[in-house]
Amino acid sequence: MLGICLREYQTNKMTKQPEILALIAKHLDYPNDLECKAQVDQFRKQSSENEAFYLSVEKVWHLSGKASLLANVDDKQVAERFEKRLSKEKQNLPTKQIKLSRATVLLRWAAAAVVLLALGSVIYLYSGGKSLFQKQRTYASDAAPGSNKAILVLANGQKISLSDIHNGDVAKEAGLSITKTADGQLVYNILDDKSGEVANENTFNTIETPKGGVWQIKLPDGSSVWLNAASSLTYPLSFAKGKKRTVELKGEAYFEVSKDKDHPFVVKTAKQEVEVLGTSFNINSYADESDVKTTLLEGSVKVMPYLAGQQPDVLKPGEQAILNAKGMSVKEVDAEEAVDWKNGYFMFNNERQENIMRKIARWYNVQVEYADASAKNVMYYGSISRFENVSKVLRKFEQTGEVRFEINKNKITVYKETEH
Repeated sequence: MLGICLREYQTNKMTKQPEILALIAKHLDYPNDLECKAQVDQFRKQSSENEAFYLSVEKVWHLSGKASLLANVDDKQVAERFEKRLSKEKQNLPTKQIKLSRATVLLRWAAAAVVLLALGSVIYLYSGGKSLFQKQRTYASDAAPGSNKAILVLANGQKISLSDIHNGDVAKEAGLSITKTADGQLVYNILDDKSGEVANENTFNTIETPKGGVWQIKLPDGSSVWLNAASSLTYPLSFAKGKKRTVELKGEAYFEVSKDKDHPFVVKTAKQEVEVLGTSFNINSYADESDVKTTLLEGSVKVMPYLAGQQPDVLKPGEQAILNAKGMSVKEVDAEEAVDWKNGYFMFNNERQENIMRKIARWYNVQVEYADASAKNVMYYGSISRFENVSKVLRKFEQTGEVRFEINKNKITVYKETEH
């Protein structure tokens, strides 16, 4: 039903070729594909009608969790996902939401209307009470979004800027070749090394992303890791001889771990260990965040805090462990929200301005200061692409009428708006 709705919307309203829908779907599934993004951006800029169509498809993908459903629709699965999200929104609908113009909201929901109405409830992502046509603010500066950037630190201390080298061989080290693929991934392969030098569990590499950088790496055991901005992962060149496959994380990463029941995979952070056999999960362990959040998408993981008297806990899919100075708690969440960054979005579910601005600071490599401390506590619900300039992101927040911003070079100042 959803696929039919989208195709009818495209045919009747857009008269565009079917390839456009496929291109948008690919971009939403793989936002780090810069060539695909450039094609979509060109399409969006051609007309306001194109932009409206893109936003409607984006909304459907965003609520359902993946773009692939646009081509292969499972009505029951999509409906269940919408119902779950809408149920949460009805139970805990925040008072402040990112506000869009009425026309934009209706267009963004057009493609999903059939599914929403079938569920018998529509959450209108718009909060009234303030002017829809506020004057657009002009900023003195702007900042581009982050991109694929990382530094590889070899076991001998050599540092290699991965964004500055061509695709192909990056280095050869201890019986391994390290290769950068066309899609920006780092891959390790075993060499037929006649020198006798063999990689072992005591030889380590570290990959570091700066502010404004992300990177994907395929570890020597075949596990894949996506690193968010301002993060690092330290790992051995070989997992073959160790009883466990142990890595150390600072910051945030999403893991897809290769199954190996004889060698559990362990992620160490400053405050906990997470042990898995083969699964998909996200860990947010930034030093400037009060909570360490471990979110399970598939499989199972055991979270073991470094906190006296705190027992480990085994998570089920859709659960999140939250660890702070008070202890560890586990709750059910929409796991897709934990990997919004990997999928190219900022997602806010009744989230404080202060928390949001820390994410923006890391992704846009900017400094944030508050002219009014009360601005830290403004709450938001909504989503924004991570691949827009920071000015466009900030304007979304300003549309609530609660805050305003100034951008001066690489510094953003946040003010609490007092005029209503």
